[in-house]
Amino acid sequence: MTKLRLSSIPDDRPVKITVELPAAVFRDLQAYAAILAHTAGEAAPPDPAKLVPPMLQRFMATDKGFTKAKRAAPLWEN
Repeated sequence: MTKLRLSSIPDDRPVKITVELPAAVFRDLQAYAAILAHTAGEAAPPDPAKLVPPMLQRFMATDKGFTKAKRAAPLWEN
């Protein structure tokens, strides 16, 4: 049997979740979207929901405590 470098292809399909946000957080997302559109020279702001995934991704990528804990004890991986 041939030994390949890839053992499997990860499941990168988007996962839909529903969350409830405080009204103030949603208003801030709307404001962020409007500012983003203005600085990019776009006519319409993006859907605020589209901002959440890159914001969460950036937050987790820059959280040193999370990164350290994830490397030390990946208990949640299958």
